[in-house]
Amino acid sequence: MRKPLTVTPLFAIAALLFISAAQPQTPAWKPLFNGKDLTGWKHVGPGNMTVEDGLIRTHGGMGLLYWTGGKLSNCRIRVVYKMRDLNDNSGVFIRIPIEPREEWMPVHYGYEVQIDNHPETSNEDEYHVTGTLYSLTKPLAKPGKPGPEWNTMVITLDGPRTIVVLNDVTVTDYTEGQPVPERKFNFEPQRGSRPNEGYIGLQNHSDNDIVFFKEVSVQPLH
Repeated sequence: MRKPLTVTPLFAIAALLFISAAQPQTPAWKPLFNGKDLTGWKHVGPGNMTVEDGLIRTHGGMGLLYWTGGKLSNCRIRVVYKMRDLNDNSGVFIRIPIEPREEWMPVHYGYEVQIDNHPETSNEDEYHVTGTLYSLTKPLAKPGKPGPEWNTMVITLDGPRTIVVLNDVTVTDYTEGQPVPERKFNFEPQRGSRPNEGYIGLQNHSDNDIVFFKEVSVQPLH
């Protein structure tokens, strides 16, 4: 005996289509580093950056390799990096108001998301540890991994709010206008508000600090 055909009611199909369409679509990550060369990037200041074995490598310093594609805002920036040694110094710059022409303007008018797991070795305190806004924010945690382990840093720019998650642990959650400590050293950034959008860059700190970057990607918030 033949089995009767089962027909799905049209309203059920319509409901399934509606539910599918209502699901929020996560924006795709866009790589800013192509894994081959520094197309789209420009270096300012002493030292330089090269691409070796598909990785951006720092040389000398102090300089900055910045993304020339324009200002970023309301997005997530994912940076995957590792230190060559047990500890090395670098940073990810955000909210740089104008295209950099030298290395100090980004320090004083943008933010540096620090890369340095042991700032005490250079007589700096925890406000200078990996994942903080350099010298401005106190870390909520210290999940930085030593070289040669890979670290994944996700920086969220949400209007005036900056969130830094390192290896799936939140280190910084700062909104413009919240109190920050006074400057302790003359090389620390000038205090003051930063713009909601800006250029981003990677720091090459010194001959003794070698850091490799495997990925720099951006994802819109909405």
